[in-house]
Amino acid sequence: MMVGLQSPEQATYWLIQGRVLFLIIHLLGVACFAYIVAKRLTPLLRGERDLRFDQPLARLGRVAKFWLGQWKHPRYRFAGIIHIFIFAGFILLATRAFALILGIADTVALPAIVGHIYDIIKDYATTIVFLCMVVVAIRRLVFQPARYAVPPKYGRAHTADAIFLLGLIAILMAADSLFAASKAAFQAQQGQTADFLAVLSLPWLLKLALISTSLSTLQNLYLGAFLAHDLTFFFLLCYRPFGIQFHVETSLFNVYFAKLDREILKPVRWGVSDEHLDQVKSFGVKTFEDFTWKHMLDFYSCADCGRCSDNCPANAVGRPLSPRFISIKARDYAFQHYPMFGSSTNGKPLIGNLYSEDEIWSCTTCGACEAECPLLVEYIDKIVDLRRGMIDDGKVPQTLQKPLKALESRGNPYGKMEKKKADWAKVKEFQQTCEVKILDGKREADTLYFVDSITAYDDRMQSIERATARILNHVGENFGILGGAERDSGHEVRRFGEETLFMALRDHNVDAIKASGVQRIVTADPHAYNALKHDYKDVPPVEHISEVIAEEVKGGKIKFNPVENKDSVYTYHDPCYLGRHNQVYDDPRDVLDAIPGLKRVEMKRSRDRSFCCGGGGLMLFYEPKEEQRMGVTRVKMAAEAGATVIVTACPFCMVNIEDAIKVAGLEGKMTAIDLAELVDQQIAREVEVGPNSRSKNLISCHPDPELVEGEGSAVLLGLVNTADSSSLRSSE
Repeated sequence: MMVGLQSPEQATYWLIQGRVLFLIIHLLGVACFAYIVAKRLTPLLRGERDLRFDQPLARLGRVAKFWLGQWKHPRYRFAGIIHIFIFAGFILLATRAFALILGIADTVALPAIVGHIYDIIKDYATTIVFLCMVVVAIRRLVFQPARYAVPPKYGRAHTADAIFLLGLIAILMAADSLFAASKAAFQAQQGQTADFLAVLSLPWLLKLALISTSLSTLQNLYLGAFLAHDLTFFFLLCYRPFGIQFHVETSLFNVYFAKLDREILKPVRWGVSDEHLDQVKSFGVKTFEDFTWKHMLDFYSCADCGRCSDNCPANAVGRPLSPRFISIKARDYAFQHYPMFGSSTNGKPLIGNLYSEDEIWSCTTCGACEAECPLLVEYIDKIVDLRRGMIDDGKVPQTLQKPLKALESRGNPYGKMEKKKADWAKVKEFQQTCEVKILDGKREADTLYFVDSITAYDDRMQSIERATARILNHVGENFGILGGAERDSGHEVRRFGEETLFMALRDHNVDAIKASGVQRIVTADPHAYNALKHDYKDVPPVEHISEVIAEEVKGGKIKFNPVENKDSVYTYHDPCYLGRHNQVYDDPRDVLDAIPGLKRVEMKRSRDRSFCCGGGGLMLFYEPKEEQRMGVTRVKMAAEAGATVIVTACPFCMVNIEDAIKVAGLEGKMTAIDLAELVDQQIAREVEVGPNSRSKNLISCHPDPELVEGEGSAVLLGLVNTADSSSLRSSE
């Protein structure tokens, strides 16, 4: 009659003593894992520099929030909760797994109360992880979420690999549970005090099933479960670096080394100043080894969850871009060209082999992919680097060649003359309503209104400029513009990949801004806002007009008249470079909510999940291959929300949304307006009534108007506010 269980270390497996067998398994497992990881790290050692070793405390905070805290996972509620359960289970079971592997599970005991609590947690964690594996497998096989699909052009589906990995984890949990259950059942049959098993847990259920099993069978199950756990653990450990599960090992490091300032674009080469860029042999990424080591780590860390592509507007409208496969294809490339055995092979150019030109040009740099990724994988820097490489090789889309030449020669993509930069302020009706100074050294101002190209030269967008100027005038802001001294901000140029042209535009503007002597900068263009705030150095603080308006509304300087059309329903479209890239979400909404009688609804995709209009990255001049325009998709979202008026705070968005309303056949049913235009239209202005006044709605904001035409001196272009700016706009 058996008295006690024989431990795995004392048992004999295939004529080999357990202690020896498990030592061999452990040594081989660790050695294989170390070898595999070393081979996987080889391309990282050949990658470009990437300075990610600063601010360790801030980086640890990121790890605590995004890795340990699983901050972004619940954004996809069901999948996120399942992942959190699995992740928490692995963390909680780590102690148990290592105790089993080291053979100390039965010899080292925790203090009574602590040990009892841990046993309960361990049993339920094992059960939950096992059930999660079953649920996820069914979801993958039966329900097949669209974001997991792999189009034929990208190769085979990843379902089989995922199911195999889920099966290995399930076996690991089942083996652990069987190990505990067989021991407890054995103890119960022997009349001993059985190990505690949490009620309704998997080990507890297995114990009930085994309670009448013979002692010899229980002994064999006990030894077999331990061996199965050991083999599965090390097989899984060594198998993960061959597929999507490699993120289990790399994700912590990927989150730690993630960009702390995600708004700031990667330089051409880390550690190379602008003054020494001419010494760089080539710009951008052309071969795999041109990626930085951190970007290669991104490829390994991609969990293939599909969240990035599911939120990518380019992917949604059928453009040849899926951020998910930017990572997956690069990871597969690394696996192929850096094999486990043998030397690495020379990499071919990525463009034309791994990625197509249209694929890389399709990106609007909206940032939706990065906002969604739970492991902080970076895409915009990679896209821009690939574009830099194409530009360096002269691969410029034909439709973009003309605006680029115009930017180089005229400082704007429209090819307009510099001296016409201030013509928007010379419209007769506008001159009667607002004062605008041109800061040429003879006039001074506290605030610079940075106009940028689209609002200066596009006839429709000039209305946004005038509205912005009237608002600044209304709140008593001492402001001016650079006029012909202002060049394009270069924001789109830089994200297009033309770094040297951007530097020329930036340096010119910085000199002009410094010469103006202003203390702060205001702009109505989120793209200019982002460039001035993050791409420029040594310039005054920058604010978007929506921030200025919100501040003045709270301070009481701006009050609103009620909306006239009570049936209109407004919705706010978050511009990518105001919202996702700079986290300005509440100010525009607070302004809208301050307008009496304004009804506002939210679109399904809003705030950091806003859907790009399609205007970023010089896309106004590029003709991408797509099934439907992004703007059309966006206005349909507004229609679904019940909106009749789309409010935005970006001239690029305005161009695309107004055009999309026409294309979607919604003219007469829906309109679009910029936030500055709406505010200008609704501002409650004082009224001066005089017997000889031609307009009883006009008041003088500056007592002695002086209108001076022409360039070369500071020009005062009007100075009166109006309560009915909409009528003026219609006359323009």
